[in-house]
Amino acid sequence: MKRHAVFVYSDQLLSYKFNDSHPFNQKRLQITLDLLKKHHAIHEEDIIQPRIATDEELQLVHDPNFVNAVKMAGQGLLSAEKAEGFGLGTEDTPIFTNMHEASALLVGGTLEAVDQVMGGHALHAINLGGGLHHGFRGKASGFCIYNDSSVAIKYIQEKYKARVLYVDTDAHHGDGVQWTFYDDPEVCTLSIHETGRYLFPGTGNINERGQGKGYGYSFNIPVDAFTEDESWLHSYTTAFREVIEYFRPDVILTQNGADAHYYDPLTHLSSTMKIYKEIPRLAHEMAHKYCEGRWIAVGGGGYDIWRVVPRAWSFIWMAMTDNPNISGRLPREWIDRWQKESPVPLPAEWDDPEGIYKPIPRKGEITEKNENTVDKALFPIRSARPAPTSNGTA
Repeated sequence: MKRHAVFVYSDQLLSYKFNDSHPFNQKRLQITLDLLKKHHAIHEEDIIQPRIATDEELQLVHDPNFVNAVKMAGQGLLSAEKAEGFGLGTEDTPIFTNMHEASALLVGGTLEAVDQVMGGHALHAINLGGGLHHGFRGKASGFCIYNDSSVAIKYIQEKYKARVLYVDTDAHHGDGVQWTFYDDPEVCTLSIHETGRYLFPGTGNINERGQGKGYGYSFNIPVDAFTEDESWLHSYTTAFREVIEYFRPDVILTQNGADAHYYDPLTHLSSTMKIYKEIPRLAHEMAHKYCEGRWIAVGGGGYDIWRVVPRAWSFIWMAMTDNPNISGRLPREWIDRWQKESPVPLPAEWDDPEGIYKPIPRKGEITEKNENTVDKALFPIRSARPAPTSNGTA
């Protein structure tokens, strides 16, 4: 019997750890799962183990020389000079022991989610340990060593012959995935992110539309700094609905970075938990409307691991399982468990209170700018539609 949803997790996923002071902290996986358990929203039978991706699977996207370099680096056998050429040993992506094994497990977790959905065992699957969207074919970048989403999409193409819509709502542009499939008309990428004017990786402009046969299958919505909920959600819902109607995929893969929140220390957006309820709700709706329910979700960024990520990521699982219990107070037991470790007061409720930041004086200007961005980004779709006739039919 097909399951509604499965949750890929193992404590071994926490071994993807650069150092104690690095902002990318996979402890957020443990905190999120504990919130779901104490909310009685997940059961042990919902949880499945990740597997380690094979070298052959990694090399669907990654250069064999890069994979070998990661292995050597994790064993202390790669010189600093060679490591730098592969994006390893940098401030963003420090070398740590057994980094290949930890990274391959994250990829394998996403591949396990793929097989659960595409193999017909579950409608939806989530691997919050994944979402490392900055990894390139031969180079690590932006906290990401192997790019699990790119590998998973190529794996879906090779094994299941399916067309994939990749939707990335991380505050940083999903550059690694975009460039991997930039010339591929069977993969459509949609990234909604803070403009790269002041934020890594500096890409994701609306004129990045693909190349060759892939032209017209890359979409970018770079929203302005300090964008608030209403404008962010307008950009997201408008783009998602129009792009999926245009592309009509077989499966949706969503990357769910939780760093567009006002509290995030690395970005400059002004959203609240309101967008994190809507992100998975719409993905769930679109998966059932266009893909017979097939939806795979991965994690991504999110650097306020105490106040933001656990709630934001819990909403994904609760959307997948049609759980309406997404408001009110958080479990007291969860707050008591983690408050002693958190450097900030934990939230008391699923929703943010009103007024967590001062009013943005440029709100009207930002909103108008984002609307123009969406219009320009979606112009190729809209201009290709047949004009309505006088009686209102196409």
